[in-house]
Amino acid sequence: MTVQPIRLFGDPVLRTPADPVVDFDVELRKLVADLTDTMREKGGAGLAAPQLGVGLRVFTFDVDDVLGHLVNPVLEFPDSEEQDGPEGCLSIPGLYFDTKRRQNVIAKGFNAYGDPMQIVGTGLMARCVQHETDHLDGVLFIDRLDAAGRKEAMKAIRQAEWYDAAAPPVVKVNPHGAASPFGLGR
Repeated sequence: MTVQPIRLFGDPVLRTPADPVVDFDVELRKLVADLTDTMREKGGAGLAAPQLGVGLRVFTFDVDDVLGHLVNPVLEFPDSEEQDGPEGCLSIPGLYFDTKRRQNVIAKGFNAYGDPMQIVGTGLMARCVQHETDHLDGVLFIDRLDAAGRKEAMKAIRQAEWYDAAAPPVVKVNPHGAASPFGLGR
């Protein structure tokens, strides 16, 4: 459909939990197409609706030659195995930080037609699904970093040429402590 501008760090829509999709209609399918086109044009592994300024629980992904989308995702973790590796975000362009995530995930939701679907992901796919679902909850990957990592990330963001100091960032702190990368209920 159409490549859309991506909202950058500091935009309040990125910190606002998205609403569940209730209408599985042509507008939703257009949103999925716009997300897919924008994600592919920008070279992302995934893109969530809030990154286009749309407060709905929808994301797209393109990982390991698997292209798709998920609406109203609910995550389950079949085990406690973790991975730690570099992660970036189209809303925080050009910056990457090692981020802890679960190694395996089962994501249940719907396609754009309202049909139930499930993604069983491991490795990079699991990382992508968790990252994009975080966006739907108003959480950015830098929120998953420990205190030193967040400090380093904020310094790098403030020095980035795309950063707009006139729009002060909203930094969300993990209310359950830095010890748990999933302390926000996941």
